[in-house]
Amino acid sequence: MKIKLTALFAISLWAVIWSVGVSAKGVAADVKTLKMTRDISSIGQDCISCHQQESPGQVADWKMSRHAHAGVSCIDCHAVTKDSPMATQHETLVGTDIYITALVSPAVCGRCHIDAKKQFDSSGHFRAYHQIIPKDNLHALTNVHEGRSHPELQGAPKETGCMQCHGTKIELDENKKPTKETWPNNGMGNIYPDGSTGNCTACHSRHKFDIAEARKPNACASCHLGPDHPNIEIFNNSKHGHIFNTNSDDWRWDTAPDAWEPGDYRAPTCATCHMSGIGELNVTHNVSERLYWNLWAKESKVRGSTDVLSPLLGDGPAGREKMKSVCKNCHSPSHTNGFFAQGDKAVKLYNEAYYKPATEMLNTLKEKKLLKDNPWTDTFQIKYYYLWHHEGRRARQGAMMGAADYAHWHGFFELQQDLYELEMIYKKRIETGKIEE
Repeated sequence: MKIKLTALFAISLWAVIWSVGVSAKGVAADVKTLKMTRDISSIGQDCISCHQQESPGQVADWKMSRHAHAGVSCIDCHAVTKDSPMATQHETLVGTDIYITALVSPAVCGRCHIDAKKQFDSSGHFRAYHQIIPKDNLHALTNVHEGRSHPELQGAPKETGCMQCHGTKIELDENKKPTKETWPNNGMGNIYPDGSTGNCTACHSRHKFDIAEARKPNACASCHLGPDHPNIEIFNNSKHGHIFNTNSDDWRWDTAPDAWEPGDYRAPTCATCHMSGIGELNVTHNVSERLYWNLWAKESKVRGSTDVLSPLLGDGPAGREKMKSVCKNCHSPSHTNGFFAQGDKAVKLYNEAYYKPATEMLNTLKEKKLLKDNPWTDTFQIKYYYLWHHEGRRARQGAMMGAADYAHWHGFFELQQDLYELEMIYKKRIETGKIEE
């Protein structure tokens, strides 16, 4: 029996591999013989003609995009003016007045997607890289401690880690092409050589720009995961994630913007709550607009700032009402109000019973010069960092997104252990006047 099952598994596996191979070959063959002239400029047709041979994957994605339907081709997004800092000429363009760049900045997308660009520029996503620039302690972490101050390789942790989600300032080499230290990356907050900030392809992967892809939690999960902000794990732990993971295969993901409503889906995704047009709310690319608390800072405060670089960007009370407006499409007011009352209580408990006493101890030790200069060799400072940056975020975000295991076992349970350990270290240093070895 075991032999038969093994043989059956091998045959099935071979069939899957064969079918995938055939499918991939079929796509490539289709693209390489693609002829499309409708509403596309002659230069655009030349781009397609060459790239369908050189990089058929790009053309395969583009032909399935809304851009292809609308006659928007490669040259419409990649062309720049001669005086652009990014202007280069492909070998086939030398001698013409056509200049291009591999970099398509959000300013280019914003020429047509005006509202989306304006909303993004007012959101917390805009701050993704800008907020890193003045943080000397973060640069020290990646370059000195993680990069070991290596004369040539210290940039590796930043380039392969931080930059891929937060973005960076993209620099150009002598040929006006992006340097390998700053590109490629998928960072949300890239600063482009034309001065614009953002990266639409962080969610709408190039060159298909599929609205269905951006609506699924996977689009957010590539950055919002892990021990410090496990948002995709929290979503999966929630009842919303339970329903999504159980039966979302037949949901309608490609309904037009502002028309994607319950019925197309049984439970919300990240995009539904934070961005989608639902009920009385319009689509927004301002992901801060429906938020009440800042849940990632050391201490959670209610949002109330118009400064796009402020951690408190947004109008907390107004944001709460908008989020409740999302909830009421599926839940009663008593259910929604009860949910937020429970979540708010958890956030306040973290602020008052964990962040406040831990910070008071930290400040006292600092005044008495009982902290090490290198925080990453100091057990008190390391534990304090975990308290707010890891466990504290998990408790707060788990509570506000309906994920019981993250609110409790990955959150408050570990928080109480952190605080007890901090108290023991603090007491010993105060009593001895020394930092333990």
